[in-house]
Amino acid sequence: MKRATTKYGCPSCGAQANYTWDFEEIPYFGEVMITSIQCSSCGFKHSDCLILSVKDPMRYELKIRSIEDLSARVIRSSSGTIRIPELGVDIEPGPLAESFISNVEGILERIENVLKGILRTSGNKRAKELLNDISEIREGKKEITVVVEDPFGNSAIISERASSRILSREEASKLKTGYLLFEVEDDPES
Repeated sequence: MKRATTKYGCPSCGAQANYTWDFEEIPYFGEVMITSIQCSSCGFKHSDCLILSVKDPMRYELKIRSIEDLSARVIRSSSGTIRIPELGVDIEPGPLAESFISNVEGILERIENVLKGILRTSGNKRAKELLNDISEIREGKKEITVVVEDPFGNSAIISERASSRILSREEASKLKTGYLLFEVEDDPES
């Protein structure tokens, strides 16, 4: 592990804050940079994990047919999209997207927490229906498909039953990444 530490102005109060960068090799993710900011003046803290490797764009798919399938490992990088078509759920990356390692049960729990938040502020009928669907999935009464797509190839579903394939350039270009990307082409005139 390589580490760098320095002091810069705190993004919250402007006082000198400690900034740390750690570089590590993590299974399934490759080389990552872990950043942290800590300000002793105002207490501001922030940490992030940035994946530095880029692989072939990938798509993974797994049919959830039983309670046992809920334990399949799901690795989502900050550029990964998770889809559950039967529920109409797309979890797409944004500028603050987090990388995580979970399982299908954990993904359902994340969705459930969002739905419960919606229900606290409204009587949304669709949110209630989806919560019921999630209960049936957990009981093995309803089948779903979990799809993970990543234009940088850093996300995956780890299961013997999961299928995977490389995405075409066109398919990968349609995915959100959560990053501002600039495509630079060589100028044929120079």
